[in-house]
Amino acid sequence: MKIAIIAAMGKELDLLLHLIDNHATVTINDSVYHTGTIGGREVVAVRSGIGKVNAAVATLTLIENFHPSLVINTGVAGGTGPAKILDVVIPDRIAYHDVWCGPGTEWGQAADAPLYFECPLDADTVASLGARRGLLASGDIFVSRPDEVRHILDLYPDAVAVDMESAAIAQVCRLKNVPFVCVRVISDTPGAADNIAQYENFWDDAPRHTFATLQALIDRL
Repeated sequence: MKIAIIAAMGKELDLLLHLIDNHATVTINDSVYHTGTIGGREVVAVRSGIGKVNAAVATLTLIENFHPSLVINTGVAGGTGPAKILDVVIPDRIAYHDVWCGPGTEWGQAADAPLYFECPLDADTVASLGARRGLLASGDIFVSRPDEVRHILDLYPDAVAVDMESAAIAQVCRLKNVPFVCVRVISDTPGAADNIAQYENFWDDAPRHTFATLQALIDRL
């Protein structure tokens, strides 16, 4: 079983690379793909870049060149209230918060796609990993203002986190019939007075063992 791991930023990928044994690299279309094993499982990891287009391109390139059995998106996310900084979120559903395709469609529903992209981990597995479950809302904005958080919660009252890539990755995986799981760590609380400071300080304060959740998940697959 080959597992693909996608992180948006170099800072996120750097938190993962120490988990990879037998580490090697290969460059495709100017992106560096890191191959090796985690817990005896064959893996390939890549930095996608921030945002939906970068995420979609990286996901399609990865699937077509490495043919993984599962894609995992990992990195950081903003919390919407229930999830606190350093909480790990493994969503059961992912949805766009910035998409509308016009009359006859629901807000958040991309063309020829469902409103929600389902993730195939059951509640017991998520609980055993010490992670939160719920909906992750994804879109091409860095959510930092209270009105942005309120808008997202108006759309999805059960949203526990927000990010900028996971829905695009999930949509590509659905098109290519590859299972998709998302594992995100809460870095900040969008809308809080010190939101930006939380986000910037997270990279120094975050313990690397937070990403042990990813290794534990791979061990269970």
